[in-house]
Amino acid sequence: MRFYFLIVFLLPLQVLANSSAIDSLNAKSDDKYEYGLNIRKTIIPISLISVGIIGFENNGFEIFNEEIQEEVAENIDRRFTIDDFMQYAPAGVVYANNLLGVKGKHSFSNQLLIQGTSLFIMGAVVNTLKYSAKEERPDHSGFTSFPSGHTAMAFVNAELLWQEYKDVSVWYGIAGYSMAASVGIFRVVNNKHWVTDIAAGAGIGILSTKISYLIYEKILTRKKNRKQTALMVPFYNTKQLGLSCSITF
Repeated sequence: MRFYFLIVFLLPLQVLANSSAIDSLNAKSDDKYEYGLNIRKTIIPISLISVGIIGFENNGFEIFNEEIQEEVAENIDRRFTIDDFMQYAPAGVVYANNLLGVKGKHSFSNQLLIQGTSLFIMGAVVNTLKYSAKEERPDHSGFTSFPSGHTAMAFVNAELLWQEYKDVSVWYGIAGYSMAASVGIFRVVNNKHWVTDIAAGAGIGILSTKISYLIYEKILTRKKNRKQTALMVPFYNTKQLGLSCSITF
């Protein structure tokens, strides 16, 4: 059953990346889609997702997970709630920049659209996996450990911040991904997730936002390339005289 998840969720992503890599060999394709997916752009999130999924059956990963949680239990006796808020922090920076007049790549309304699409993709994948995998949490509080939803949310927002402001300063990316990584660390410290849950959540979050940007760009490009035409033809049928108008846009 667990190997089934590797086939159903990881293979389509790899096929998507491979097909996009073939497209990227065409210079025109690269020029057309700034956010086109290829191996170079997807290797990190797909690798993270792979680690999470393979960790199900791999004894080495299971031992590693358990050792990390044992260290946490022995050395940290506090629980933190900052991860509940920090997962939204990178997106907060995006919208704070809008208020301060720091322009990103897209308008405020389009940023909302891109983020909404990202969250829809991420939510669909994360919830499907959670309620299919039924992985028990380290603290035995439930069976929705895999993957980490908090981490996925944080990395969706970190990638949004990076894509919008990477041309302004590389520090936006560093700050966003640092906050997202902190969320993952706190989920482990709070004994809510295994390390492999965090890896999968991070990969899903990043890839969801990358796909969202590609969807947005393809729709926008299609609208720009769509030709607008108007045709007006007079008609007469022995009783009526008029014009027939056809508009394509």
